[in-house]
Amino acid sequence: GLAGGNAVNVAVQFKALGHEVHYFGAVGEDAAGVTIRATLAEQGVGLHGLRVIAGAPTAYTDIASASGGERQFLFEEFGATALYRPQPEDVEAMLGMDHVHIGWLRDGGALKRQLVASGVSVSQDVSVNNAPEHLSPEGLTVAFASARPADAVARLQALLASGALAAVVTMGAAGGIASDGILTMHATALAVSPVDTSGAGDSFIAGFLHGHLGGADLAASLRLGAERGRLACLHYGGFAQKPRPLD
Repeated sequence: GLAGGNAVNVAVQFKALGHEVHYFGAVGEDAAGVTIRATLAEQGVGLHGLRVIAGAPTAYTDIASASGGERQFLFEEFGATALYRPQPEDVEAMLGMDHVHIGWLRDGGALKRQLVASGVSVSQDVSVNNAPEHLSPEGLTVAFASARPADAVARLQALLASGALAAVVTMGAAGGIASDGILTMHATALAVSPVDTSGAGDSFIAGFLHGHLGGADLAASLRLGAERGRLACLHYGGFAQKPRPLD
C-alpha cells in the first residue's frame, strides 16, 4: 500500500519544495494509520495535528492502474477522515500559518471561513469527492478543480464568480488554465511516459502554490505546477515512497 490522498500528497510535495509543512487530519488505530504517520514523518512533515480516532478505519482508496498510467478508482472508504474536525488547538495553530490547503473535510466550510476571516491564505481542491456544501470557493486565495477540456473555461469562470480570488483548473494531459479574474493563462502538459498518474493533480497544486505564494505570475506558477505533476507520473503514488503492508 502507498500513503496518499489530496492533502497528504500536497503536504509532501510542498515540503519537497523547501517549505515547512504540518499535516492536520485523522487516522485510525490500524496498520494503515501507522503507515500514514511513518511515511509523513519520513518525508519531514510535522505531525502534531494528526489525530487518531478509535473505532474508525484509516481512509483508503482501492485504485487500479491501467495502461499508460491511467487510474480506475474501485472503492473509497473515508473512515476516520469523515469524522475529523480540527480541535481548537489545531485551528489556533493554523491561524499562525502562512497558508493552509484544505483537502477532504466535512465541516460545511467552517474552517475555511474562520481562517479567511482571520486573514490566513487558504486554498482548496473543490473537485474532491465530497458533498457540495463542503466545497464553496468563496474567499479562497486559490480554488483548484479538474475538468474536461471542453468544460474547463466554464469551470474556471464559475469558481471566480463564486468568490475565489484566483482559480486553477487542470485538464490532465491537456494541461491547465489559471485566472485571477483579470488575466487568464493556459499551460500545456509536459511530455511524459507515465508509470502512474495518481497524485499528479495534487503535485500540480503544490507546484502552483510554490510559485503563486512566492510571487510568481500565473504563467510561471502553471509551469511549476506542470513540472511537479510530470515528476509525479514517474513513480507509483503521489510521491516517491516505499510501499508498506496495510493490514
